[in-house]
Amino acid sequence: MASLTDQAGGKQVTGGEAIEKAHQAWQESMLRQLDVLRDTIRTTQPGRLAANCGATLQGQQIRFTYWGETAAISLPDLQAVKLADGSEYPVYDAGMLMYYLQVADGTPLAERWIGFRELPGGSFYSQAFQGYTGDRLAKFYGENPAGYEQSAHVLDGVCLDGLPGIAFAFLPLPRIRLAAILYPGDEEFAARASVLFDGAAWHYMTTDGLALLGAGLVGRLIQVGEKG
Repeated sequence: MASLTDQAGGKQVTGGEAIEKAHQAWQESMLRQLDVLRDTIRTTQPGRLAANCGATLQGQQIRFTYWGETAAISLPDLQAVKLADGSEYPVYDAGMLMYYLQVADGTPLAERWIGFRELPGGSFYSQAFQGYTGDRLAKFYGENPAGYEQSAHVLDGVCLDGLPGIAFAFLPLPRIRLAAILYPGDEEFAARASVLFDGAAWHYMTTDGLALLGAGLVGRLIQVGEKG
C-alpha cells in the first residue's frame, strides 16, 4: 500500500529494489486492467458518460478537472492527457480516471459526510485508512493549525463552518467531495484529524480508489506545508 499512497500524494516512488519491483508489478497489473476498464466504458455513449461524471463533451474529448487541472479523455480510445500540455497521465492516474468514468452514475451529491467505515466494504480497512490519512495529517499540522489552513487554501479548499474543528472540503474529481478536518491539540488532548467523504462518493469510485484519493489529499496538504 505504501507505493500506492505515495503516488496518490503526488510523490515519485523511490527506494530499494523490493519497492521498485513491487511498483513495477503494480504498474503492469494496472496496464492490463486499463484495457478491461476501457472496454467496459465504451459500452456507454459519450454524452451519457460526460453527464454521469460531471464532465463536458468537446469534440472527441471528455474533459473534467482532476486535482485542479483539466484532464482530457480522447474518444474512442480513452487515452488520458493533461489538457494544458498534452502530456499523458502516468498509469496510476490513468487508472483513477478510468475507474471514475466506469463507476460514475450521475447520483447527486448527498450533502452529508460519512467516514471510511461507512463506504461499501470500508469497515474492515477503516483503521488502516485513518493511519495513513487522519493520523498523518494530525502529526504534521497538529501544532500548526494556521499552516494547515494556509495549505488548504492553496489547494482550493472550501471552509466548512458547519463541522467541528478546522474543516475544508476538496474536489479531486467533479463529483467526489472530500473533507479534511483538523482538531488541534491542547494541554489536555492530542491533536486529531480525519478525512470524510460525501455520502454519494461510492457512486463515483471504488472504495479502494476513494482510499487512495483520501491519501492523495493528505499527501498534497503535507507537500504544500513542507514547501512553506
